[in-house]
Amino acid sequence: MNTRDYFKDMYTDFFGIESQPKIEVKEKSKEESQEEMTSLFVSINDLYISDSSKETLKKIIEYMRKYSEGIEKNYIPFNLILSVDNDELETKITDILYKSGTYFKYINNKKKEISAYKLDNNFTNDLGFILFNNLNGINLEEDKNSKIFIHNFNEFIEANNKAITVISGTQNELDNFFLGREDFKKYFDLEIKGISPDCQDIYAYVKENVTDVDDVKLLDYITATYHKDTDYYKYQNDLVKYISFNKTLPEIEQEKTIEEIFKDLDELVGLAKVKTILRELVDVIELKKKAGNDLKIKDINLHMVFLGNPGTGKTTIARLIKEILYNLKYIKEDKLIEVSVKDLVAEYVGQTAPKTMSVIEKAMNGVLFIDEAYTLASTKDNSYNDEAIATLIQAMENYRDKLVVIFAGYTKEMQGFLNSNSGIASRIGYTIEFEDYTTAELIEIFKGFTTKAGFIVEDEAITYLEEIINKYRNMKNFGNARFVRNIYEKTVVKHASNVKDKKQKKILKTITKNDISIDSLILE
Repeated sequence: MNTRDYFKDMYTDFFGIESQPKIEVKEKSKEESQEEMTSLFVSINDLYISDSSKETLKKIIEYMRKYSEGIEKNYIPFNLILSVDNDELETKITDILYKSGTYFKYINNKKKEISAYKLDNNFTNDLGFILFNNLNGINLEEDKNSKIFIHNFNEFIEANNKAITVISGTQNELDNFFLGREDFKKYFDLEIKGISPDCQDIYAYVKENVTDVDDVKLLDYITATYHKDTDYYKYQNDLVKYISFNKTLPEIEQEKTIEEIFKDLDELVGLAKVKTILRELVDVIELKKKAGNDLKIKDINLHMVFLGNPGTGKTTIARLIKEILYNLKYIKEDKLIEVSVKDLVAEYVGQTAPKTMSVIEKAMNGVLFIDEAYTLASTKDNSYNDEAIATLIQAMENYRDKLVVIFAGYTKEMQGFLNSNSGIASRIGYTIEFEDYTTAELIEIFKGFTTKAGFIVEDEAITYLEEIINKYRNMKNFGNARFVRNIYEKTVVKHASNVKDKKQKKILKTITKNDISIDSLILE
């Protein structure tokens, strides 16, 4: 039965329908039902869903009321798709459906929530409400398990049990889930689509929940910082918390121009090849943007691999790439989420995929930077790494227009990691190699630290530092710029001790050979 066609013309307005004889309701009076309906409709009107979705929900609830009163004779097992972008909206909609279904005794109160990260094949006939969500997880299941689950789910729906069944996810998740499952999708002919509130809606919510904030400044701030692709629920609640605690609005970060970003890039020591690649990347993005549909340039794959030893500038460049892509509107939010493998992989079965997905969701509309990514390679000690990789691969493909993933690590280890997993390697658009700094470049970096702090460095000190760098640069754990920064920090401490009895400003500001320190550095 096509549910949408069955009652598409049935509902006009709750307060104007009664075409069939009334049946006396023993458990609830007509007035009580009307009050409940009014309350439910008010809740629906407050939801951030499309107008047609609001009408669909009201029709469902009205049909359940009429069935409970004997006005409608045919039982319809409602099967719905929720296309929503946040858990809060999902919860509100499913609560309304469950509450109305049980209130009008259209379903019993036995409900079940099934996450695709942990499939549950136990579909008993007494279930009154089923919510199936976290759809990306089903692609991480073995093919046999997912087929068994879909088969059992399909049988439950075909049996026309007295139930409300909901499949919930983002539009992208839903599209991927139903791809190749068109026969299953035919049962879900009702759809509720979430929408994003506008700036005025966010303003009204924040204004209602905070005090002592200037109305004009609040609206200006929201207009400048809120975007339709933002998780509005998190945005508005984070803003309320910030204002409540700080009694002021957050500062609006000034967006840099491309020229300013490249000025910062050019001020970095070395990295000549990296700078060239970034300029070429910007040129391609701007060409595609300016030409529009006049040039058939395929979408640019910006997932990247950074290869290089510690201290060669990988994290610094990742932050600049974030600024560049945000400036060019390639990503919608100015954010870089930096993680390591421990942030992705869990300790117990079934926890890794949700943990990895949680990180991906935090990075959505921005850049995800995974340091020492080679440790994701599966080992005998940790078999959950495959699950994390599978989740990342899926996200890199599904969210190419919303997420840029950068894997970083030592050149040799990363090559081994990429060779071991064709799924990751095939989704990489750029591989950037960060060469070790030369001794002259490391000296320049050291001088940069001292100049910025206001120190003067004697030539003898520089000569001595050069000897130290040349002596240790081939050691196993040499950290390039990190090594030099550590020497600088220890040198400042030793200098402070050496001049503690001095008062002349020139002496206080001058770094000598005797101040250069490698004390407590781990040198192997």
